[in-house]
Amino acid sequence: MNREALFCDGTQDYVIPAEPKENEKIKIRFRTAHNDVEEVHILTGNSSYPMWKIVSEGEFDFYEIEWQLSDVPFSYLFEVKSGDQICYFSRCGVSDQREDFYAFMIVPGFSTPEWAKGAVMYQIFVDRFCNGDPTNDVEDGEYIYIGAPSVKIKDWSKVPAAMDIRNFYGGDLQGVMDKLDYLQDLGVEVVYFNPLFVSPSNHKYDIQDYDYIDPHYGKIVSDGGETLPKGAKDNTGATKYQKRTGDIRNLEASNELFARLVEEMHKRGMRVILDGVFNHCGSFNKWIDRERIYEQQPEYPKGAYVSGESPYRKFFRFHDERKEAWPYNKSYDGWWGHDTLPKLSYEDSPELEQYIMDIGKKWVSPPYNADGWRLDVAADLGCSNEYNHMFWKRFRKEVKEANPEALILAEHYGDPGEWLQGDEWDSVMNYDAFMEPLTWFLTGMEKHSDERRTDLWGNADNFIGGMRHFMASMLTPSLQVAMNELSNHDHSRFLTRTNHIVGRAEHVGAKAAEEGVNYAVMREAVTVQMTWVGAPTVYYGDEAGVCGFTDPDNRRTYPWGRENKELLAFHKEMIRIHKQEKPLRKGSIKLLYAERNVLAYARFQEDEQIIVILNNSKDLKELTVPVWFAGVPKQGSMERLMYTYEEGYTTEYDEFIVENGEIVINMGRHSAIVMKPISEGEKTWQGK
Repeated sequence: MNREALFCDGTQDYVIPAEPKENEKIKIRFRTAHNDVEEVHILTGNSSYPMWKIVSEGEFDFYEIEWQLSDVPFSYLFEVKSGDQICYFSRCGVSDQREDFYAFMIVPGFSTPEWAKGAVMYQIFVDRFCNGDPTNDVEDGEYIYIGAPSVKIKDWSKVPAAMDIRNFYGGDLQGVMDKLDYLQDLGVEVVYFNPLFVSPSNHKYDIQDYDYIDPHYGKIVSDGGETLPKGAKDNTGATKYQKRTGDIRNLEASNELFARLVEEMHKRGMRVILDGVFNHCGSFNKWIDRERIYEQQPEYPKGAYVSGESPYRKFFRFHDERKEAWPYNKSYDGWWGHDTLPKLSYEDSPELEQYIMDIGKKWVSPPYNADGWRLDVAADLGCSNEYNHMFWKRFRKEVKEANPEALILAEHYGDPGEWLQGDEWDSVMNYDAFMEPLTWFLTGMEKHSDERRTDLWGNADNFIGGMRHFMASMLTPSLQVAMNELSNHDHSRFLTRTNHIVGRAEHVGAKAAEEGVNYAVMREAVTVQMTWVGAPTVYYGDEAGVCGFTDPDNRRTYPWGRENKELLAFHKEMIRIHKQEKPLRKGSIKLLYAERNVLAYARFQEDEQIIVILNNSKDLKELTVPVWFAGVPKQGSMERLMYTYEEGYTTEYDEFIVENGEIVINMGRHSAIVMKPISEGEKTWQGK
């Protein structure tokens, strides 16, 4: 039995329709080598059902069964027999034992937005992207935050300080508006914004007001000389920050600017994802008012930190609720112990839960029309696992009713399976099934640059095992929209990881992040990112060669006018290939070959195939790769779409012979190639 020819997954070629409704009848297909097996059975629970050979195409036979779904999840795997040989096929491939843990799963009624499948995403940390409106910049000393004044950074190219939270470079939404041509030229289809709502920090994960875009990102039409938050009449004790971020004219103008930005992006075919920080708020928030900025304003109820009688008291968990202890004991639960990030206590407050549900709906509805949410530390929300799941089930229902095409992505570390059962999140930021295995394989570095593992560097078995295991924890519709990043605002820049320097900026110096980086390895990583299953997501500046250790060094500004032009051009070409080639959106994926520092895999859909080969070693390699497993004809030729190597890259046409189902190819040091078969008609047309 040719075990390598056995194949099935959850894509539209093997589950028809791929995202069935409740109680719908479907077809499930399974592939074998031609005339190679005697029986194929589908196994579900304790039952076994025969599949029937329906067609032979090229080197393969396809077996099929019709199945009537109900309204509950359906799990299955396959048993294949040839003579006295029996094997099983699950989401982790072929095995000699039945592995129900890795069974395929279909959840009737679960689907993810079509626009998000394989979409090219771009993450923007707004303060560091582009300053389009200097009049809204935070001023020196505008307010005090964590014991020190805010600072306006006047040198755009200055590296972030170790304590960066109150330093502002001036990036804003007008800057994004000004750079839409750039994003469109790059090939971006979706922009994911780090938090935009009113907040005193540059990262804005400590939200002060969920109902409004921060005027320092939006518009300041009144500089707050006489006004206070939302119409308050007494300006006693008000800081300039209060006056600028609380003035209703500034808040409404900022919301209007965001609505115009989304409208313009939609006209260009781009989508928008917002960051939802619902596990905790900020200590500046009017609900708690730890900094006592609302206390003197008569139109605002007292915050929970200010008064034991506050209507928001149940929004938080104070460590001593005895009335006689008030006001002397004011300690409360903060996320990871941070008192600037008070954890929200939903279980004690139906009002809080309803408010956040309304926020979830508000921003994906007119006039704002955002296209989805990225959920910060989503598994941490609430004080129990039971409540957490109840909350996200309701959140999904409410948001999808408001905007059925909205995407719900969660930040999550570890196995997300219990949230990806079709009734909570659509998918995740893909650390375990993308960023981590790829980083270990290509660089031997941990994603924060905190550790180096030579045993994992180039370790194909570790890469394959990690990818298979964690991809198997996601339903196919979730995999197809998973956010595949190389870098982001929480981890070191991937380009910095290529220099193998362990440490952080405060220990080894920010300059070390740029020393000895390997652009060829970076291009390898981008090649995988643009050809793997999921939504390739570029962290702003990665395409331009920005370096940086972990937070806050990874939040350097975009180097307008100082971009690495070769790396930028390479990104454009790989994004073009990703968008042009059908299998790279929703196609199947199959490993073809692996050895130390070498990987070859295929993406295929219907009668189209893409082959990707990597040589991550420092040696030249002659590799023989069996491409027929992906459906490439056993005799023919293949066209090169991209070849990146140590000295650069090329998209010039080149042709490779396929003989007996294999391709023999010479690969340079730190190289990657992307190819596709040439049909006889194409070959004649090209005059080859």
